[in-house]
Amino acid sequence: MAVDLESALQDEEEEEEEEHALDEDAPAHHPVAPPDESFELSTTVDPSYIISLIRKLLPPYQTYNSCSSGVEGNNSQKSNLDLIEEKLAPPDSTRVQGSAKEPSEIMDIIDDNKESACEEGKVDGESGCRNELPTASVVEEVWEGNGCILWDLAASQTHAELMVENLVLDVLLANPTVPQSARVREICLGIIGNLACHEVLMRHIVSTKGLVDAIVDQLFLDDTQCLCEACRFLTLAIQGNESNIWAEALLSDHVIRRLLWIAENTLNPLLIEKCVGLLLTISESQLVAPILLPPLVDIGLPNILFELLAYEMSQLTSEKSPERYPVLDVILRAIEALSVMDDHSHKISSNKELIGLVCDLVKLPDKMEIADSCVTAAVLMANIMSDVTNLATEMSQDLPFLQGLLGILPFAANDIEARNALWSIIVQLLVHIKESETGFSSLYQYVSVLASKCDMIEEDLLDHQTDSFIKHGSTDGCETKSNVIMALERMASLLHQWKTLKDNADENSLSGKHHVDGSLVDKLLHCCERYIGMLILPGN
Repeated sequence: MAVDLESALQDEEEEEEEEHALDEDAPAHHPVAPPDESFELSTTVDPSYIISLIRKLLPPYQTYNSCSSGVEGNNSQKSNLDLIEEKLAPPDSTRVQGSAKEPSEIMDIIDDNKESACEEGKVDGESGCRNELPTASVVEEVWEGNGCILWDLAASQTHAELMVENLVLDVLLANPTVPQSARVREICLGIIGNLACHEVLMRHIVSTKGLVDAIVDQLFLDDTQCLCEACRFLTLAIQGNESNIWAEALLSDHVIRRLLWIAENTLNPLLIEKCVGLLLTISESQLVAPILLPPLVDIGLPNILFELLAYEMSQLTSEKSPERYPVLDVILRAIEALSVMDDHSHKISSNKELIGLVCDLVKLPDKMEIADSCVTAAVLMANIMSDVTNLATEMSQDLPFLQGLLGILPFAANDIEARNALWSIIVQLLVHIKESETGFSSLYQYVSVLASKCDMIEEDLLDHQTDSFIKHGSTDGCETKSNVIMALERMASLLHQWKTLKDNADENSLSGKHHVDGSLVDKLLHCCERYIGMLILPGN
């Protein structure tokens, strides 16, 4: 037995030596995992670790750029921070030792450097400070690292609740009161934004004294990333149960003017998207829209949206920038939201420049990358046409517009309301085409457009032949002839008239320059008649 035990110990020592050799060979930038993590990855984060991270976000009492021993932070602020730190202080047994220095150690370094800087800065009996202190950047770098970890952890509701229970909101609120970089502010807003993703925590956010005003004040920063995070948070806040509190906080004239100023003047696509997204959320909120939308519209919201759309359209036609596609879509959605409101729809439908921009978007031949924007544009145009009675007559002469609408059908396949809006426009255009009064050449152009989209029309009908609104004209099942059926009837009538005129033209040898694939015409006509027979209501 003694021999076996000795042999086993020797084998174990050899294995440890081999592991140590492997550790030494490992690249310095790929450190070997600790023994307790080598074979098993755990998704559970130790609560004491999260608490230690929160403690490391506590701001120092003295500002980094002051070296006067008599100048300290606000006494009430210091007292508040003392209380927070006391509540957060963990027992020694639960203190987490990380690679980063503890706050007390960092503060010691700062104090030492400040004394040294003061001594070096004395000139002729006067003391002065150097503009840059290395310790400030070190502290800031450590702070950012800890803050980013909490930013990620806040995405989990379990971790987020633990953070709120351990005063993370008070700690974050304390940070804007000391000099800091824009990155620090961005991280603070990012953490609060992730906390706001959990509706249960929004009550804690609004009940933290001073936090609502502090967040709204961040809209007046000049840093793009901070503004993005501020708009992201406010968008989430407007969607939550505490939206009335945020509506009141944003109601001040200088705040809503600042929102529109940001949207109008920024050149950053992401910030435009976030800012207009906030304005869209305000427009769609039943509780907030009556409070904030009237003053926003009064100071020029519609015109700013029109200008933004014009710019995005110019970018779209001059050069392809995929990062701008979401911007185009959110602008269109914001305009579409206004177009359905009785108090504001006139400002949308009366703008001829807007109508021209929307038509241009619908006519674009390549729609794949901007499919969502094209669908939104079609819905917007349907809303406008319902307000402007003569617009359908004018647009019925625009064949590229009709062709563009038919090309959007595949992209609206999963959106019943958008698809119905598309068919409503199509039928309005076709109704104004009087085939008996249309010459052979004009009829040829309409038939060419319809035949070229035969497959898209047939696929759309096939995919939705059981939908109630196809059969009844609405999703509630009321018995009215649907836009789809009326459009198919008009298409069939045009195709029959074309075939009749084509036969006469062939006999007189007049159809040489007006050739349409007869098989496509027959296929589309058969498709129309088949679905009319399947879907039309008895007695209609």
